[in-house]
Amino acid sequence: MNNTKEENNFPIFTMANRGILLLCGIYTIAWAGLFKWFGPALFSWLAMQSDFDTMMNTGWYGTIGIIAGVLLFLSAFYPVSWIYLLAIGLTGKLISIISFLLVYLPNLEWNKRIGFHLFFNESLFLLLIAAMLWKAWKVKKYLATLPD
Repeated sequence: MNNTKEENNFPIFTMANRGILLLCGIYTIAWAGLFKWFGPALFSWLAMQSDFDTMMNTGWYGTIGIIAGVLLFLSAFYPVSWIYLLAIGLTGKLISIISFLLVYLPNLEWNKRIGFHLFFNESLFLLLIAAMLWKAWKVKKYLATLPD
């Protein structure tokens, strides 16, 4: 293959990047569904106590997560054109992690299950989505500089 230096300088949004968005969307939907429909049982599991009694409402938390996950999933199909869906999905994930820290964490004791949820389900995917948003923004910015 004869690649020139000019061809390597423009940003591209690869299929692997789309796959990351699809994975983030599906994973977010799955965990949010668990919070929405199995909230008390999930909090009992997160607390590592079989007799954990909580009346915390998790329906709204799950709904925010499902909406964010669907938007992330849809944004994977046209990430450069639908960059606003990606930005709203990232905002939903950010709201999700902040609300978990402020609303639910004070009622739970810190343990490895909560650490897993905060690190993998929230923080890691938040960073991946932010990287994909940055990449899509760079591609959109580059495409705007091209002549029609």
